[in-house]
Amino acid sequence: MQNPIARFQQQRTKSVYTGWKIVATTSVIWALQSMLWMQGYGNVAVELRNRFDWSKTFLSIVYAVTRSLGAMIGPFQGRMLEHRGITTVMRVGAVLTMVGFLGLSQVDSRGEFVVVMIVASLGSSLMGFLTLTTATVQWFERRRSLALSIQTMGLAIGGFAGPLLVVGFALIGWRWTVAIAGVLLGGAAWLASSHIGQSPSSSNEPMDGLDPETAKAEQAAEGVSDDHFTLAEAIRTRAFWMISLGHGSALLVVGASMAHLALYLTEDRGFSAGRAALIAGIVPVFQLVGTAIGGRLGDRINKRLIAGVAMSAHAIGLLVLTWVESSVAIGVFVVLHGTAWGVRGPQMQAIRADYFGTTSFARIMGWSAIVVTAGAVSGPLLAGILADSTGNYKLGFTVIACTAFAGTIFWILATPPKNPKAVMH
Repeated sequence: MQNPIARFQQQRTKSVYTGWKIVATTSVIWALQSMLWMQGYGNVAVELRNRFDWSKTFLSIVYAVTRSLGAMIGPFQGRMLEHRGITTVMRVGAVLTMVGFLGLSQVDSRGEFVVVMIVASLGSSLMGFLTLTTATVQWFERRRSLALSIQTMGLAIGGFAGPLLVVGFALIGWRWTVAIAGVLLGGAAWLASSHIGQSPSSSNEPMDGLDPETAKAEQAAEGVSDDHFTLAEAIRTRAFWMISLGHGSALLVVGASMAHLALYLTEDRGFSAGRAALIAGIVPVFQLVGTAIGGRLGDRINKRLIAGVAMSAHAIGLLVLTWVESSVAIGVFVVLHGTAWGVRGPQMQAIRADYFGTTSFARIMGWSAIVVTAGAVSGPLLAGILADSTGNYKLGFTVIACTAFAGTIFWILATPPKNPKAVMH
């Protein structure tokens, strides 16, 4: 009887590795989610502030609460992914997403806005980052950074398409635009869920889609091993906490820019909403460039070095934007922040899978998300509260940038953990 590897070698010229097909599908879903939920929030915030005169602090708090909610369900979501499967979790998320955004299209008060944003947040979390990343990492080992970088390109492409929301606001109104976009996002996730939920255990294909000779020739990056940590074992390592804190420090800048860049450009710099949306939409262009660079580098050199350098670029870009009042400064921020985000982002998930294995990846990532999200929500909160109290974004952006820069120390300390089984023996 012909073995699976031999069958794969005969078929490899006729078909594409299933893992790459899943990467492509998750990238499309992430693009739609990024356009509407992640990077699109800033454009929606500008529209709501203009319509209802809601404060930056209120919009920041809603952003923080909804993102925190995603982190709070992380442990539950990780357990559900292991026990119920990716397809089921995605479908529940798809339904909640459609309900949430249809509700958002009808809001007229702060209370209604908070409720529908919570529903949309639950849906977006269940069909989003943790679920899509779990689907991808289980198919790759040697080319994990490349796979995650390609998947993350969807995030960048969706951000680049963000200005389409503003166009929709102008053509058919913000209510119809949000409703249609939410239905498209939820519907696409539902349709793609069964494909994304495929498991390598049901496939005859070898890991990474590589024949044994090619896999052996490719040197694994630092920390990649066959060890599979349980959640309890991972939490007891220094690496778990250093990676989580380092990731959270980087998201101080990412969260603040997603929630406030459009508001900063319109209110502190005097730009129109359309021009601000266009500038915010250029950030993902450089994010896309960064993901391509990071995908090639991450499987070849130290991921911790990549993360540390990228965090410094995040911080420098934000400081230049804040203190140099020229169009050049905006360009410097866009290039540095966008490229750093693209280079760094995929390494965050890849290094966890490298260090802890894929068996309990969803649960480990789910618990790590609680720490990580503290950074993602602290950035927008600091920026919004300090902007309302001081009248501009200078102090808030400066504090965020300096804190992110100091966070590079976490990556210096995030060395590979020891095999817990070996330590016991």
